[in-house]
Amino acid sequence: MKNLTFFLLIIIAMALASCSDQNPVLTIEGGKIIGVPTATEGVIAYKGIPFAAPPVGDLRWKEPQPVVPWEGIKTADTYGDAASQTTWDPESFYGREWRASGSVPFTEDCLYLNVWTPAAGKKGKKLPVAMWIHGGGYREGFAYEPEMDGGEDYASRGVILVQVTYRLGSMGFFSHPLLSAESPNGVSGNYGLLDQAAALKWIRNNIEQFGGDPDNIMIFGQSAGAGSVQSLCASPLSKGMIKKAVIMSGGGLTDSRPGMSLDTAQLANKKMMDYFNKTTLAEMRALTFEELRQMSADYTAATKKRVMWSPIIDNYFSTGTFSDVARAGQLADIPYMIGFTSNDLSDMTKPVTDFCMLRSEQSDKPAYAYLFTRQLPGDSSGAFHSSDLWYVFHAFRHSWRPFTEGDKELSLKMVDFWTNFAKYGDPNGKENDLWTPCTPDSPRFMVFDANEEKALLVVTDSPKYLGGTYPR
Repeated sequence: MKNLTFFLLIIIAMALASCSDQNPVLTIEGGKIIGVPTATEGVIAYKGIPFAAPPVGDLRWKEPQPVVPWEGIKTADTYGDAASQTTWDPESFYGREWRASGSVPFTEDCLYLNVWTPAAGKKGKKLPVAMWIHGGGYREGFAYEPEMDGGEDYASRGVILVQVTYRLGSMGFFSHPLLSAESPNGVSGNYGLLDQAAALKWIRNNIEQFGGDPDNIMIFGQSAGAGSVQSLCASPLSKGMIKKAVIMSGGGLTDSRPGMSLDTAQLANKKMMDYFNKTTLAEMRALTFEELRQMSADYTAATKKRVMWSPIIDNYFSTGTFSDVARAGQLADIPYMIGFTSNDLSDMTKPVTDFCMLRSEQSDKPAYAYLFTRQLPGDSSGAFHSSDLWYVFHAFRHSWRPFTEGDKELSLKMVDFWTNFAKYGDPNGKENDLWTPCTPDSPRFMVFDANEEKALLVVTDSPKYLGGTYPR
């Protein structure tokens, strides 16, 4: 009996040691952390890791500050709060589409990221890292929306997925002369972008603990997330930190987005604050998000002047528009993937092609163009803006739509393309060369489509935009 007890204890100890090896305690900025196993064997998820101090109180409208240390071992099993925002009406098109849970907390304390890895604690593994930046017009959205739930799919392919949340709207892009005077850099307004840059720096400093390679980071985003990718690739603050970039439905080379200057932005905000007799930073920081939202609406109604809270050219984070920086040859010299959907907000064929042509002139690093044309099953909304997210993250399980076997095959191929690009800077990986770079000699797009039975992949130099509007 004693021998049996002894052997049982040994077996239990070995099992615990094995679990500990797969899900070890990691030491990162702020303290010690442990993740949670997922349904995919070997993949560990870390939810709600703080990458900066909560930007609340006196830290509202300041650059992200260092993480506040914690004691003991933090169990990273819960997502951090989403950024303060006005959420989608549940009866609107996107409200129904995304089924964003009403239980998701929206607060100013929102600087958290999520990591999915198959190599926790294996510092020498050096896996590629994909940093995801969500869209939402710089006003709404969060990193763990249902249609972006693809961490296990990426990690199972040997790519560490990191999802980033950042400040939005009036909390993320409010500028004012008093804030600029207070700042050591003499600027204000691009707090949401500075959050993203801080998250990128956090990955560089900490991702080895998760088995990642700090010198092999791909950033990718859609819509405003794509605009954020463009801003990071053009910013001197992220120079040398990005190895690949994917721009999804964010346009390309264009003159239609000149960008607002710091002087213009902060003057517009000062006029609004003066209108409500808010003349000190203490008074402004005492306002709630809802009060700021209502003030903006009331001010616009009274003066017919719309206050914009979006990225600005401040000559600190941003030295010019994405297109101007690209034309000047100062963009991150890395491989790019860039594309849009066939029923997107606008026809991006020419801006995307022009960007690829410019990259071909300036660099030997490839630029790959794509068009997503699958008309989603379930209604007649088509390949609408953001419809490709279900496919890029293989997240159909969260959707109401009757996706087919063809949709599933297309999604798996797209996840392969995206993860191959993270690994090699080539969406084909090492197996084939189906998707060729878009160059003057071969100005081709990869077209992603499917029918009920199978995926349909076509490479063409004449992609067809079908027209689209912003669904409501």
